[in-house]
Amino acid sequence: MRDAFGVIGPVATRPELSGTSRSMGDFDLSLSELRVIVEITCPNPSLMYRLLEADSKSMRSMSGSRRNSGSSLVSSSSASSNLSHLEEDTWILWGRIVNEWDEWRRKKDKLLKELIRKGIPHHFRAIVWQLLGNATDMPVKNQYSELLKMSSPCEKLIRRDIARTYPEHEFFKGQDSLGQEVLFNVMKAYSLVDREVGYCQGSAFIVGLLLMQMPEEEAFCVFVRLMQEYRLRELFKPSMAELGLCIYQFEYLLQEQLPELNVHFRSQSFHTSMYASSWFLTLFLTFLPLPVATRIFDIFMYEGLEIIFRVGLAILQYNQTDLIQLDMEGMSQHFQKVIPHQFDSCPDKLILRAYQIKYNPKRMKKLEKEYTTIKNKEMEEQIEIKRLRTENRLLKQRIETLEKESAALADRLIQGQVTRAQEAEENYVIKRELAVVRQQCSTASESLERAQDTIRELQQHKHSEEFVSGLQTQLEQSRLREAELLGALKEMQDKVLDLEKRNNSLPDETNVAQLQEELKQVKLRELETLHSFREMQETVTELNQRWQHHMARGGGHWKESPKKNALNELQDKLMGVRLREAQAQAELKEVKLKALQLESQNQIHSNLLSRHEQERAALQDRLQHLTSHNKSLQGQLSEMKRKQTESDCKSKEEVMAVRLREADTMAAMAELRQRIAELEIQKEEGLIQGQLNHSDSRQYITELREQIAELKNEVWYSSKLIFTQHTIQSGVKKK
Repeated sequence: MRDAFGVIGPVATRPELSGTSRSMGDFDLSLSELRVIVEITCPNPSLMYRLLEADSKSMRSMSGSRRNSGSSLVSSSSASSNLSHLEEDTWILWGRIVNEWDEWRRKKDKLLKELIRKGIPHHFRAIVWQLLGNATDMPVKNQYSELLKMSSPCEKLIRRDIARTYPEHEFFKGQDSLGQEVLFNVMKAYSLVDREVGYCQGSAFIVGLLLMQMPEEEAFCVFVRLMQEYRLRELFKPSMAELGLCIYQFEYLLQEQLPELNVHFRSQSFHTSMYASSWFLTLFLTFLPLPVATRIFDIFMYEGLEIIFRVGLAILQYNQTDLIQLDMEGMSQHFQKVIPHQFDSCPDKLILRAYQIKYNPKRMKKLEKEYTTIKNKEMEEQIEIKRLRTENRLLKQRIETLEKESAALADRLIQGQVTRAQEAEENYVIKRELAVVRQQCSTASESLERAQDTIRELQQHKHSEEFVSGLQTQLEQSRLREAELLGALKEMQDKVLDLEKRNNSLPDETNVAQLQEELKQVKLRELETLHSFREMQETVTELNQRWQHHMARGGGHWKESPKKNALNELQDKLMGVRLREAQAQAELKEVKLKALQLESQNQIHSNLLSRHEQERAALQDRLQHLTSHNKSLQGQLSEMKRKQTESDCKSKEEVMAVRLREADTMAAMAELRQRIAELEIQKEEGLIQGQLNHSDSRQYITELREQIAELKNEVWYSSKLIFTQHTIQSGVKKK
């Protein structure tokens, strides 16, 4: 409801806020100063004086009738009776400002700015802040009660930080105090409204200051407007990009206006973010005393972040001489203990110094563009670095795979070389054995010739008892050789079995055929050996029989006639010759058998060598094939890298084009919104103007409404276009 001045009320004054209530002396606005301001800004000062006097009289006349009302912006009648004449004039003036707010913003903006810089009276702050933020009738206010019923993921963080928000203030003291409860409600509601920002440390101090001046619903609306329209939302986003921009702009102003102090800060590695971050995040609410910070917040509500830059530079300029003489630790102590209490008694001194600081909005816009360009380049460099790291990791993995393959091929090659060396050594051993066998064969041939010579000599001479004993010895030796032949035969059978096993383990058809052929040859040689062995056994058996027969008849040689004795002697000689012949044949067959064995072994080893050579050639061919395949893979990899680079370039170009289109669209939307605001102002002026007749006013208002509707349609279309561009951009990034 509205009071007699048309002020939207009531404005609650809590007893808990008595510690921070400001006396009227803090306003620093005398009647003479008001008259000077009126003379400067108002074209008709006498009319303004009459209005002030009339408002003063109306204020006095209504104070009695409103004595029991708690809904007026002016306090109770008991409080108003104690106000001085100066205070009454100030209240009358601010009552008119609030009552005629639109007219003052449109026609007396300079005077309003000067009054705000002088300080808004404590009891008017709530409504003035709502009017400055255009937060009196916000749709989100109707959602506040519903938001409190919902749960927020940030509740634990909010609960943890509430106790650290204005811990010395009466309104927020105590774990279950009313101040902490309403502060939790507002922070929770905003974390649900803006889930991207959620909750950030520092924002609770701003909400706490609002709750000191107004109920929680109005404080919630003003805070939402601050976040949306005063760049605070960008400051409190998780990336805090706006904070980086503010620090960048502040460093430029510091370098430009206080170069000596800037050089000293850099020499001591005292970065701007170490002391200025809290200035921008909490608007000096955690740095300066609450009355001084509230004065700064008054101006912030009207002028935005410009006052933060001005006050920060004014503080540094005021303390430049002291700070230059301190080191890093001393400067930290100076910022914490000395600076906050320098302007307790005279906040106007700080405000006056702040507006002596040079501040160029155009230059700040250029700095914002420079900072945006730098951040875009950094982001592109980070994307490029990330892409290069990914490529490097993939290349390392590919190199490791190729190294493993190369190591495996090298191992196989070395193993093949070792196998070939072993085969060469075995071949050398076989050749040596073959040479020994050939030498034995030649020795056996010589022995055979000597045996034949001996047979011929025996045929010519008589044999004796010594010859008979020699025959016995030779018979025993032939039996020993028979046993050796049986052992050799067993070894040959073992070799045949071994060859059969090796034949079964070889999958190659050609090798199997060769081994089968070798097996057949070995079996044939085995049969020949068995046949020769049987013949030798028969010969030995026959000789044994004859020898026994001869021995049986040998005892009666002296009784026989000379003819029979001569015949017997000839038979004995013939028997001896046959025995020697059989012995020589046995030795010859034994030598032949050994020669056959050695030849078969030589053939087997030569076949093994040929197979190993074939395997080595196959391994070399496979190595060459793998090498060529590796080269082709490397070529494919380079081609893929080239294509990937081209696709990345294209995607970057598309992203940049989308960003450019988005920026153009945003600029067009801003222009359209500005045009809508201008048309609304023109609409209000058209309603106020009395020069137009009634029909012309209606027609003019109708035209303005049509233009506003067209512009809103264009804004809706532009927002839809931005959403489409965002969708395209996200699709490009996913690709």
